[in-house]
Amino acid sequence: MQDTRKPLSRARLQERAADIKLLLLDVDGVLTDGRLYFSNDGNEYKAFSTLDGHGIKMLQKSGVTVGIITGRTSGLVARRARDLGVTVLIQGREDKWLALEELRADRPLPLENIAFMGDDWPDLGVMTRVGLALTVPNAHKSVRERAHWCSDAPGGQGAVREACDLLMEAQGCFDERLAPYLATPEGSV
Repeated sequence: MQDTRKPLSRARLQERAADIKLLLLDVDGVLTDGRLYFSNDGNEYKAFSTLDGHGIKMLQKSGVTVGIITGRTSGLVARRARDLGVTVLIQGREDKWLALEELRADRPLPLENIAFMGDDWPDLGVMTRVGLALTVPNAHKSVRERAHWCSDAPGGQGAVREACDLLMEAQGCFDERLAPYLATPEGSV
């Protein structure tokens, strides 16, 4: 039977997002724009969005664990994860579903409490099984067709931040995370 997920209604999306305890992210095409940069001497380069990074930090402060499952292995990704306080990092795993099952063996969590944000076919094994399947507008058409939600921003340009904001809004902690950044009445002009 073919999986034919469709975007959820706003109300149903909010219900599912409210139950998420773990947000898993792909890297290339989600945390980055999907392009791979290599120098002649073999160095690899990736560009990450600071918007995404701050969103990840705020979501983690809200009690949602954020993790990465990626098919490639990169020291740059390990460094970015470390800088953001992301402790769930699984690299070099083409079979992302198997990687998630191994993760769940150590950290039991119902699939309905997991969201995954991906952009290409290797992500579908997870996306079609978890409670909330998220994607980006530059994702492959087959992925967009099976996602519950798609960001407005493309991968690597704030898409993950939108997903983090979505989860925080649904879980009622967006305003609490935002408040420390707003001017107080005594500090306003």
